[in-house]
Amino acid sequence: MSLTDNIIEVLLSAEVIRARVAELGAQISHDYNGKNPILACVLKGGLTFLADLSRTIPIPHEIDFLAIGSYGPKMAKTGVVRIMMDLEGSIEDRHVLLVEDIVNTGRTLAYIVENLQTRRPASLRICTLLDKPDRHAVPIPLDYVGFTIPDRFVVGYGLDFREKYRNLPFVGVLRET
Repeated sequence: MSLTDNIIEVLLSAEVIRARVAELGAQISHDYNGKNPILACVLKGGLTFLADLSRTIPIPHEIDFLAIGSYGPKMAKTGVVRIMMDLEGSIEDRHVLLVEDIVNTGRTLAYIVENLQTRRPASLRICTLLDKPDRHAVPIPLDYVGFTIPDRFVVGYGLDFREKYRNLPFVGVLRET
């Protein structure tokens, strides 16, 4: 059985994603020209997006990573999150672009932003591949959005279900399991 057997619809093809990521890279390059930003990727889902995005940004930039976990199995419902892996370097007086795979409720992202703001970056902006505005539970300003999508469970291009499907080159809707 193939991973694609459980995909009921391709929402965003690899070609459409590639084109949009190039557009985002061009805009980010323009906005951050001369600033040597840090692209801070939220693992694991943002890794594929970050890798492709970084290759479309010809200006000097650095890359760092953080990972978020929960205190319990119901992080989305409780909103209780914590940093499992922190950024390696200081972001004080640096321009930081937080790179995320998807924004659902915005709670986790709000926690990350609040935490990073305490470290006094020169600027902190957010770039997400996917946004589900119908799910937002907290207001979160998104500076760069790849695609606005409906409230459906999607996988591929870094997004997973039980650690599978991340390697699909497209974003697809997963059959209910």
